[in-house]
Amino acid sequence: MPDAAEPVPFAQGTQTVYLLPGMANRHGLIAGSTGTGKTTTLRVLAENFSTLGVPVFMADIKGDLSGLSKPGGDNTKVVERAAELGLPGVLPDGYPVTFWDVYGESGLPVRTTVSEMGPLLLSRILDLSDIQADVLTVIFKIADDQGLLLLDIKDLQSMARYCSDHAKDLKSRYGNISPSSIGSIQRSLLNLEQQGGDRFFGEPALNVHDFCKTDAAGRGMINVFTADRLMQSPKIYATLLLWLLSELFEKFPEAGDLPKPKLVFFFDEAHLLFQDTPKMLEERIVQVVRLIRSKGIGVYFVTQNPLDLPDDVLGQLGNRVHHALRAFTPKDQKNVKGAAQTLRPNPAFDTVTAITELRIGEALISMLDAKGSPAPVERALVYPPHSRMTPLTSEERALIIRNSPLSGAYANVTDRESAYEQLKIKAEQSQKLPEETIKKPPKSSKSASDDILGSAAKSAARTIGSQLGRQILRGVLGSLSGTKRK
Repeated sequence: MPDAAEPVPFAQGTQTVYLLPGMANRHGLIAGSTGTGKTTTLRVLAENFSTLGVPVFMADIKGDLSGLSKPGGDNTKVVERAAELGLPGVLPDGYPVTFWDVYGESGLPVRTTVSEMGPLLLSRILDLSDIQADVLTVIFKIADDQGLLLLDIKDLQSMARYCSDHAKDLKSRYGNISPSSIGSIQRSLLNLEQQGGDRFFGEPALNVHDFCKTDAAGRGMINVFTADRLMQSPKIYATLLLWLLSELFEKFPEAGDLPKPKLVFFFDEAHLLFQDTPKMLEERIVQVVRLIRSKGIGVYFVTQNPLDLPDDVLGQLGNRVHHALRAFTPKDQKNVKGAAQTLRPNPAFDTVTAITELRIGEALISMLDAKGSPAPVERALVYPPHSRMTPLTSEERALIIRNSPLSGAYANVTDRESAYEQLKIKAEQSQKLPEETIKKPPKSSKSASDDILGSAAKSAARTIGSQLGRQILRGVLGSLSGTKRK
């Protein structure tokens, strides 16, 4: 193993609190009530990781993180914090930033294909019932079996319509395909389209390796995902971030122990990920969190109360920063006690009492030591950030987007021939057949549906870089992970 990177000081209590880069992929937690300093802590950690050469991904849900790209240090609160910590001042500094946006308005477009997302996460975005989700899974299975890639929403709408029209032919192999479920799926797709969600599906699809860039000085890229508008649909926001996490898990190779992470992924408003989540999906999320650290990726959940997260997830978060929790009701008091019990005690103070007394920017911090064990919790003030606290103007943001080396790769939408076009051609050809041919099809070992889908598959198989005779493989969360020979 290469020599570990230097420890990063980021808070000060009775002693300096350090983050060990070699332990940063063991995941982490930033918790605390609204207004207690979570966003500033996130900003400071992002700055430190970038300085180490570690790229970062973070969602900007309030629109106040864009200033990371510009030098700061002159904010009144920053100056006061520096003085309180006995620092000579804060050296102003800006960091390399790439802006991303599902809607393609405040950042580079984030797109994927319908096939790449898969039925499990798409069912959650569409808010389908269990039965409807099962039917969507069958639709994907039919497409996958034939190597038919679904690029955008119109491809999936076409595929759903085809499966409904040929339900009788498909039933013997795939089971019952309910017309009412197909109708519900189509209505959900139409609703998503009207909300602008159709912009997310298409090509060029996002390459998550583009998150892992550094600038000329070797500093890690801070990828800021614009999410203030997206947060109006919390379930869609949480599912899209989960999809990004699954893409990182599927696309990155095993890395073992590294001196510092390949990427750090901050999951803000993480409690949304586990609201009304089916048990099966929760188990798969836990599996991804457990295994992704071996890919050299650290995941940091940001939420109000650590008890918002399942125990199986919470138990994997070794680096913890707990800002103040408020206890106004008996339930709040119970939650505070539960949260305090997740930290390793420090005999110098009572954790339960301290967690309710913390000032803005102050936190109870327990980081992993060199052996991977949680250090006793320290009451400390987080260092002030070096970047600008105020957001960029629209002109400043536009300039950064325009000058991004990645802008050319994602700027223009492409619409290649796929399921929609292929099925449309076949439908038109079927209508031109003589009446007697339709009534008495030639004897064949293949059904009509196999013939249509088999022809349609030729173009789509080329799209995924494989030939017919390969079967699509799906990963833990249902996204594409590769192909194999049938």
